[in-house]
Amino acid sequence: MRTTSNTIRTHRALTSLAALVAGALALSACGSSDKDKKDDGGNTTSAAPTSSVALPKLDGTTLEVAAVWTGQEQKNFKQVLAEFEKRTGAKVTFVPAQDPIINFLGSKIAGGQPPDIALLPQPGAIKQAVQKGWAKPLSADTVTEVQKNYSQGWQDIGKVGGKQYGVYYKAANKSLIWYNTKVFENAGAKEPKTWQELLTAAQAVYDSGVTPFSVGGADGWTLTDWFENVYLSQAGPEKYDQLAQHKIKWTDPSVKQALTTLAQVWGKKGYVAGGAAGALQTEFPASVTQTFTGGDQPKAAMVYEGDFVQVNIGETKAKVGTDAKVFPFPSVGSTAPVVSGGDAAVIFKDSNGAQALAKFLASPDAATIQAKLGGYLSPNKSVANSAYPNEVQRKIAQALIASGDDFRFDMSDQAPQAFGGTPGKGEWKDLQDFLQNPKDVAGTQAKLEKDAAAAYGSGS
Repeated sequence: MRTTSNTIRTHRALTSLAALVAGALALSACGSSDKDKKDDGGNTTSAAPTSSVALPKLDGTTLEVAAVWTGQEQKNFKQVLAEFEKRTGAKVTFVPAQDPIINFLGSKIAGGQPPDIALLPQPGAIKQAVQKGWAKPLSADTVTEVQKNYSQGWQDIGKVGGKQYGVYYKAANKSLIWYNTKVFENAGAKEPKTWQELLTAAQAVYDSGVTPFSVGGADGWTLTDWFENVYLSQAGPEKYDQLAQHKIKWTDPSVKQALTTLAQVWGKKGYVAGGAAGALQTEFPASVTQTFTGGDQPKAAMVYEGDFVQVNIGETKAKVGTDAKVFPFPSVGSTAPVVSGGDAAVIFKDSNGAQALAKFLASPDAATIQAKLGGYLSPNKSVANSAYPNEVQRKIAQALIASGDDFRFDMSDQAPQAFGGTPGKGEWKDLQDFLQNPKDVAGTQAKLEKDAAAAYGSGS
């Protein structure tokens, strides 16, 4: 679990960060700074990072890095690894992992072949890896690099028992809704600031002949993100922290209220592309691409998810800032929610090479490479804002860094993986069942509490 220094303590701080993000998203994504350049494909890029982090020569060293990243995200990260190889002489192999990554790592360790480093998407997974004796603490040299480049909150999320185990290489703003601008224009819909305005915009879209929402229900994590944004805004940050730590039960009235609110979208006939059955067969990448293909008659007008949606939009002909725009997740209660996520590099085979790679991933050099490729956000405060390829991405990054420690980390990622991070089980499965039957609020609460109690009780 994260420490209290990672958490925002007032509604005022949430409001401040939400305002920063809202201002960021009001800007066009098409503009580029004078310092930016165009690549051969016409995409805005920034200059390659200069070497600023001291790395050892590692000729003859071979390393393996495991992560659940696929597609363009994996391809972009491999460019980062290629730069590390160039600077050190080491050879690095990317190992595709499966969710839940703790189970994947367990099988690799049992076979005597753990990766040198794994990118863990949950603080709960870091804690489990330490408890099992798998994870290795960062060296003093690597910790120094972390301390130089990260706020205290991002450092603390990667700690267990006061020791630094994780380097948060990647962050996410998970409080965004992306929309097809042609559909909104045809429907006369406006960007909403409140939940009620979101429902009004959805009805306008529906009346124009287009399904309002695309939901990647085959990936249970997208559903937990929906819930967390509604719950944080409606119940408030204190209740959010209590539920994240299972200090209140999932049968609490605040959970009932959030699920009832979610049902206004998930349970409204014609509001979800393909209905519940279709959504449960739609994986996250497809939920994005089907929103931005088909011209002004796509399968849906809006898709909820984080800043990384830009990677998937890039697989269509739609352009961010013109064909595809974004607004902050609307306020359900008194303030708009701001939920963050992230992936931390954790060492599983301690060596000079592994520590050097972790140090590189903690540096602005590594993050700058992936930042300029788009669809990526770094919590590293030393990354130049000009590294991001468009104005929307630059402003989202600026808002993240400006917020310091004023954020709430993804709730399911804080939970034991058996509850918050396992396909077909726990919260993922319970919310998939709720998507299938949004009228069963009480039954869903009971299942969530049963699964949470079992997972938190065992720590698994």
